[in-house]
Amino acid sequence: MAAQEPAEESTSDPSRGKEFVNRFGLPTATALVVGSVIGTGVFALPSSLAPYGLSSLLAFVLVTLGALALALVFGWLNKRVPGSGGPYLYARDAFGDFGGFVTAWSYWLTAWVGNAGIAVAWVGYVEVFVNKGHNPWWSIAIALVGLWLPAAVNISGVRNLAWFQIVTTVLKFVPLVFMATIGLFFVKTSNLGAFNPSGLSWVGALSAAAAIALFSYIGLETASVAAGRVRNPQRNVSRATVLGTLVCALVYVLGTFTVFGTVGHQTLVDSTSPFSDSATAIFGASWAGQAMAVVAIVSGLGCLNGWTLICAEMPMAAARDRLFPTQFAKLSKKEIPVFGIVVATVLASVLTAFGYWSFEAVFTNVVLLGVFTAVIPYLYSAAAHLYWLIVQGRALNWPHLVRDLAVTAFALVFTFWALAGSGYQAVYYGVFVFFLGIPVYVWMKSQRKEYGEAPVPPIRYPADSPYFLTPEQP
Repeated sequence: MAAQEPAEESTSDPSRGKEFVNRFGLPTATALVVGSVIGTGVFALPSSLAPYGLSSLLAFVLVTLGALALALVFGWLNKRVPGSGGPYLYARDAFGDFGGFVTAWSYWLTAWVGNAGIAVAWVGYVEVFVNKGHNPWWSIAIALVGLWLPAAVNISGVRNLAWFQIVTTVLKFVPLVFMATIGLFFVKTSNLGAFNPSGLSWVGALSAAAAIALFSYIGLETASVAAGRVRNPQRNVSRATVLGTLVCALVYVLGTFTVFGTVGHQTLVDSTSPFSDSATAIFGASWAGQAMAVVAIVSGLGCLNGWTLICAEMPMAAARDRLFPTQFAKLSKKEIPVFGIVVATVLASVLTAFGYWSFEAVFTNVVLLGVFTAVIPYLYSAAAHLYWLIVQGRALNWPHLVRDLAVTAFALVFTFWALAGSGYQAVYYGVFVFFLGIPVYVWMKSQRKEYGEAPVPPIRYPADSPYFLTPEQP
């Protein structure tokens, strides 16, 4: 039982701040990755990809390779720069205070804006059973339950958070694995349709489908963001990130293929609940579709539980370096950053209510903006690792150096592809919101009474680390 195992001695640099006594192991860290990546969006994904036919599955494979490259990079980075904060720590270590701040700022926006989007999608599945008339007041009330229940679980302590994450991940994962394995035996080739029914060139169809699919893996970095809460993080964070990403890839690709092969193409294009339609087709009964709706509800809660933690972990790491308000760094007696959780949940609640009152288009644009801001920390992280390899890569032997350079360069290219895929409007508003953080940075730096960049303390690697440098190796 991961939540009850004794804590191990930390190997983190003491300069990174207080270490947590209550921490979780590999199963919960993997569940955090899977639970954060697979939310409610996966249950609508096949309908979004259906206009591009089977070519979208090829796009999914390419996107999966990019996601795995990022997963490997996050694992390597955590071994060099341990502690909670993930992309923030990596960017600050490589590029100083400003690089760290804009990474934390972008990721923090992504986390609570994304929670609002997850809550709205979650309400759609809840309303399969209640509020079928979609009364907006009741819809808002349901969304608030979906946002504040995971917040309460997080505030109650790490042990409850860990168990909630594992249980919801298992409950949603088993049916999805069924669709991705047993469901394959019910595929009919007549349902698959054309390889590229979009009317676009195959390159255009591939790019358009990839623009949808590449956002499906946002959240793969969550184990590194919460690394300070993971036992033996130098081993478990890397394993959890790669394993969780592989598991999500299995569910995404095979599950989407099953839906393509069990639901008629035109029906799938118009469907709002493709996995439910697929389950109904497999079992020939409406109860199966309703059961998948229940799975989507559980999935949404698990996803919100993981992201609620992440909403507080990133600003907490920045606050310890006085780059975010110090209130974000304060912990409860149960070692929980309650202030960060409450602030993020309040903001997500306001944005969700805003989206239900005749501002649907605005809300959609804000969610796309959240996707854009998510890619910025990925880009900074990949760039930080590439920079380290170029400057100090001699700490690795040549085969490992060549491998790491190739994977990191591919991850960096992938992040630029993700930025382009978010769309012109999202990029336009994303740049605005990105620079909106500059006044906040100026204010925080003025509180520190600093002008210019503060030196970042170097990471002290243990002597048996592959990154250990002798005094002759600056």
